Amino acid sequence: MKISKAVRPFTVTRGKGFRLAGVDPGNTDGIHSKEDARDILAQGIERLAQMQEKLYAQDRWSVLLIFQAMDAAGKDSTIKHVMSGVNPQGCEVHSFKAPSEEELDHDYMWRSTCRLPQRGRIGIFNRSYYEEVLVVRVHQELLAKQKLPSSLVTGRIWEERYEDIRAFERYATRNGVKIVKFFLHVSREEQRQRFLDRLEEPEKNWKFSAADVRERDQWDRYMHAYEEMIRHTATPDVPWHVVPADHKWFTRAVVAQTVIDALQSLELRYPKLGTGKMRELKKARRELESQGRKKR
Repeated sequence: MKISKAVRPFTVTRGKGFRLAGVDPGNTDGIHSKEDARDILAQGIERLAQMQEKLYAQDRWSVLLIFQAMDAAGKDSTIKHVMSGVNPQGCEVHSFKAPSEEELDHDYMWRSTCRLPQRGRIGIFNRSYYEEVLVVRVHQELLAKQKLPSSLVTGRIWEERYEDIRAFERYATRNGVKIVKFFLHVSREEQRQRFLDRLEEPEKNWKFSAADVRERDQWDRYMHAYEEMIRHTATPDVPWHVVPADHKWFTRAVVAQTVIDALQSLELRYPKLGTGKMRELKKARRELESQGRKKR
């Protein structure tokens, strides 16, 4: 079952006029049930494994998947389920938390650019350089820790960072990095329920942080920051995929299909061997067959 048509409404290619309020976090349009979603995901995992092998063999493109979301939106579980069939040798996940002292001594993109995937590989950013226009915008006291010259911290700093990000993504795209960006859009009420689950289920206690609850007080500011981020950084070449996240089964199926569509756009194929290489393979075959006959 293919759901490319169901994925399209969540793809934002031009940010101007985008309204986050226009996306229902509980939407499940295009997938009729959990069972259908499981089938789609299972087929997607198998297809991703096949396409990753071609990506690796071709060694021309790399793929960067970026996941942004509020806490408890399901980033970790989505990555775990969607990428479960991918060869670990060809995939790396990086989780970006509060920057270290070393990272603060560099420009804000440095720690991300160091981790861009090599050709033939898939890189996954669990949070990313977009935190610089999200958490840093909501908590602007964090700017002081970035050691920027005071003359550079102007009223245009967020617009300037959007410009930087668009330029960086354009540069990466022109160098063979296929960037696929997801914002997993969870509702405030669903987040509350998931936090309660973390408190009530012992095996989930480790996931809970009191800071997560305090951040809920900033919900409206975060929603404004996400909306502005999407408005200013969604482009036809590097769109945002704003995926409803109140139903994890729906989120995973949509993300899987979106990644498949992105890989298909690269027209991946196994390398075609030249005449010299084919002669070399035929010679190797004759030698191996000869060795087998000698043993008998």
